[in-house]
Amino acid sequence: MDTTIVNVALPAMGREFAVDPSGLSSVNVGYLVALAVFIPVSGWLGNRFGTRRTALTALLLFTAASGLCATAGSLAALTAYRVLQGVGGGLLAPVGMTMMLRAFPVAERLRAQQYVMLPTAVAPALGPVLGGWLVDTASWHWVFLVNLPVGLLALCFGLGVLPDFPGRGAARFDVLGFVLAGGGLAAVLYALTAAPDRGWGSGAVLVPLVGGALFLAALVPWELRARHPMIELRVFGDELFRTTQRVLLPTGAAFMGVLYLCPQFLQTELGYDALRSGLATFPEALGMLTASQIVPRVHDRVGPRRLMVVGGAGAALVVVLLTILTADPRPLAFYPATYLLGASVGLLFASAQNAAFVTIPPSRTADATTLLNMQRQTAGAFGVALAGTLAASSAGGASAYRIAFLTLAALCLCASLLALRVSDRQVREAYGAADPSPAPGETAARVRRTAGP
Repeated sequence: MDTTIVNVALPAMGREFAVDPSGLSSVNVGYLVALAVFIPVSGWLGNRFGTRRTALTALLLFTAASGLCATAGSLAALTAYRVLQGVGGGLLAPVGMTMMLRAFPVAERLRAQQYVMLPTAVAPALGPVLGGWLVDTASWHWVFLVNLPVGLLALCFGLGVLPDFPGRGAARFDVLGFVLAGGGLAAVLYALTAAPDRGWGSGAVLVPLVGGALFLAALVPWELRARHPMIELRVFGDELFRTTQRVLLPTGAAFMGVLYLCPQFLQTELGYDALRSGLATFPEALGMLTASQIVPRVHDRVGPRRLMVVGGAGAALVVVLLTILTADPRPLAFYPATYLLGASVGLLFASAQNAAFVTIPPSRTADATTLLNMQRQTAGAFGVALAGTLAASSAGGASAYRIAFLTLAALCLCASLLALRVSDRQVREAYGAADPSPAPGETAARVRRTAGP
């Protein structure tokens, strides 16, 4: 939720700090860069200190930083506190996914994802709605204060019942790998975030983009030779994981791009306020929740490849519909359109994320989740940068939005075509090799037995 709730509050922050809206980008860029830097190190920390301790420490840091953000008296202080938030968020997301994957055997993960999809789908869509309401009725400080009760409850719950999954040992910290991965990813994400406002030809964009790309290019040979790599790139040797990442990359870019474009179009072209535009895009969360309930029921019969192909093609058709709506705006049509978009993308996401890990051994789960989260952040930033750049192109107005939507539709279609390479046979074989599903109530006992004290 924190990735979307802050955007609505930026104008209010600018008024209080007497800063032009364009100068507020550091509030989000600082968070995003810190997130990127610390995603690669999450796997090492989980292996070194255990997943439970790493997750709870990250959650505590994120919650404390949220409280500090609410007390910020200047833009510089707020940016610094947002960096702390990004550190906590960058550590929390990969290690949390690792714990879920290790707690449930292959045959049970789709059922577990029915619950995981609830915050994944609802929270980002709820952010603009809740943020708009809090800013209008209270102040911008509350977009950070709202994290405190959630974080404290989660900490108490985690301390009481969260099991631990010890890592494979405390390998030496790969300093150069951390610098290349964290620095390269942070520089690329910074450039992608700044590109729509500053232009792709600006030195402020080109220098970090090229520098970050060089860092990431140098990372590959170093990590393949390192005895204890920060990021285990050999995970990409798993064919099913590699293929699903190719599918998720354009899908994530297109989805985040559409979620960025829709509120922009509704506010700039149709005159919606922030709250109303947030409500218009909220149905995508309901669509994703619907898909999360459908996929476990049809997955074994239909197969992940067909679900992913249908999801990608459906998303492309919906985005084309949104393109038509930019020429003939019908405000009520946005509600079913965003719902269908969420349902289509949900079919693809749920199937692809499950398939990505079915052939990954438990000892490599942390490495795979780190790579997945790096890819997710990069895809999202690229999608927003691409959408923002095209929407601000020389075509101007609704024509520019049509070009942007059609480009994102092409990305969805690309994902659908790439999904044809996913092997249902490999997924079936992995399910067949997995332990049979336990009786109700056995999962928790199994976790306690395997996780240790």
